[in-house]
Amino acid sequence: MGDVDAFISAPVHSPVTGTVIGIESVTVASGARAQAVVVEPDPTQCFDRWVPVPLSIDTTEMVAWAGIVGMGGAAFPSKVKLSPPGDMKIETVILNGCECEPYLACDHRMMVEHPGLVLQGAQIIRDAVGASRVLIAVEDNKPECAEMLRALGDHDVEVLSLPTRYPQGAEKQLIYSLLRREVPHGALPASVSALVHNVGTAAAISEAVTRRKPLIERVITVTGAVRNPGNFLTLLGTPVSALIEAAGGFSGEVGRVIMGGPMTGMGLADLEVPVVKGTSGIVVLTPGETAPAVYGDQPCIRCGRCSDVCPMSLFPFSLGIYANLSNWDRTEALHALDCIECGCCSYVCPTRRPLVQLIRRAKHAHLERGKSR
Repeated sequence: MGDVDAFISAPVHSPVTGTVIGIESVTVASGARAQAVVVEPDPTQCFDRWVPVPLSIDTTEMVAWAGIVGMGGAAFPSKVKLSPPGDMKIETVILNGCECEPYLACDHRMMVEHPGLVLQGAQIIRDAVGASRVLIAVEDNKPECAEMLRALGDHDVEVLSLPTRYPQGAEKQLIYSLLRREVPHGALPASVSALVHNVGTAAAISEAVTRRKPLIERVITVTGAVRNPGNFLTLLGTPVSALIEAAGGFSGEVGRVIMGGPMTGMGLADLEVPVVKGTSGIVVLTPGETAPAVYGDQPCIRCGRCSDVCPMSLFPFSLGIYANLSNWDRTEALHALDCIECGCCSYVCPTRRPLVQLIRRAKHAHLERGKSR
């Protein structure tokens, strides 16, 4: 186990029994370098053994010790969500089973194959925060998931079917769809008495509390131009290349390999990068399915299409312009940190400006400025 001191963080656990052979700098999906502990597995040991989560602590501390984070992709530490500010009471726990991004199906399979874990996790979360209501949201392109959850559930858990619409699976959009409550700029969902967890996160919390199992593996969708697409229960730290091999290898010419979904994921330059807690999928696209790269920034024509489609009611064109100028005061005033990086603005931009990347740059600058204050 690798422990941490910071509040907004989570420990890491080795998914195998073995020997630590080094601490190295490795490339991660974003292209950045990060420190990683390299473990050589012991072939004589089973992979279904782990150091158990302690029993002598409360639920939130068990979730923290187990290293559980949001499994929908954001990887925000679950212990933080289970510890809302004292002046904010959680009335409604929402489990997010929408999985609205194309290609991804790991949450779908979790709800179909382990609905009991999802429901048990929902009840554990409800009791931990003292909520009075639990909602599980499933989009209507997954009717079998809703049926199985309803069949196993009880009157304490409401399973609701929503129209399939991207990016409805984003936290604040889902709260509005279900409760018609709008989370203010810069505020937490707890400010409207709501708490959202992914269905995979709920299942992981259930396993941490009932089986004392830390987060050492997750389900990952491997799909696109591979011979045998599917969903794989994967040990954290596994190289992307090993997952592609497990899916039968590439089935043709490859244009791009994406970690995550095609809208919010990151294109990989190196297939040896490890999968992490927030890795929901590996999507392999052919050259015909990817737009040609555009180098250099393109001029904004002020058409306003990006603002029309922004689910957070932001002005992406302005954020892009000010980010290019490194005018962080203006990007902060325009609520850059509220961007959910859904990719809708970049998708509709007629001059194909890299708006998401520009806004990410602004968000990073704001977070760095916050650390130095």
